[in-house]
Amino acid sequence: MCTGVSYTTRDHYFGRNLDLEFSYHEEVVVTPRNFPFRFRRVDPLETHHAIIGIATIADGFPLYYDAVNERGLGMAGLNFPDNADYKPEAPGSTNIASFEFIPWVLGRFETVDEVEAALAGVTIVDVSFSDAFPASPLHWIIADRSRSITVESVREGLRVYDNPVGVLTNNPTFDIQLFGLNNYMHLSTYPPENHFSPELPLDRYSRGMGAIGLPGDLSSSSRFVKAAFTRMNSVAGESESESISQFFQILGSVAQQRGCVHVGEEGKFEITIYSSCCNTDTGVYYYTTYENSQVSGVDMHREDLDADALVHYPLVTGQQINMQN
Repeated sequence: MCTGVSYTTRDHYFGRNLDLEFSYHEEVVVTPRNFPFRFRRVDPLETHHAIIGIATIADGFPLYYDAVNERGLGMAGLNFPDNADYKPEAPGSTNIASFEFIPWVLGRFETVDEVEAALAGVTIVDVSFSDAFPASPLHWIIADRSRSITVESVREGLRVYDNPVGVLTNNPTFDIQLFGLNNYMHLSTYPPENHFSPELPLDRYSRGMGAIGLPGDLSSSSRFVKAAFTRMNSVAGESESESISQFFQILGSVAQQRGCVHVGEEGKFEITIYSSCCNTDTGVYYYTTYENSQVSGVDMHREDLDADALVHYPLVTGQQINMQN
């Protein structure tokens, strides 16, 4: 499971937690403008916007988990089991496979408004990349500085939702997740007032009591509520250091620790494999990994963005400790 977030201070930041029990040897991958994207059902993109994000490179193709283009548009695919429903190829439609969706969007468009207009003619088709990489059940958050949307291919068709909280997790469908926030309208960053009974001298015995009832478990619906509350009440300075630090704190509020979520066989646990934060204005992609809490970064603009070959950097996974004596 995963959590995606869009957040703005002076600059706009976009990123996510990737929560899984295994790794596909993902890397930070820069796709320059002249790398040819060969799609399965639509014409290739020979030239396009440059892209940076985390991907697994398979047969020379970047399978992006999350990414940002040079124009400031960000996109992430999150697990959406049992709800994702990909379709047969539709005549007259733009037929995009799920693993192509991120490069197709980020390669072509600059704003969420442009993407939303184009999605009226898009079908997410049921095509796997290969036997080793079958189609993953996904839905997507797409964001720029101005707004966010959620895109879901479900049984009823392609659904596009305005996303006013700038957060996405997993199941259930986004409309249900968003409606569920009604159950938490009483939460506050301020101390609570006694509405229980005027006859009882109830005591505000601790700071933070205004948020009593905020979910703290690791289910997708609870992470949605907690990430939305944390993100929408988050206060950060405008410097790069303050902004990325706050972004990682937001993601940290819903991170998964080894041992807390059993999956499948005994001894297998879901963990936050990496957390990412990309400054969409500068094109610098920051990340941490489960065993490396020090922030690492890759600046897309230090690469030759007019090249035609992928540039990739393995994730720094070992703990980096700054000894002071």
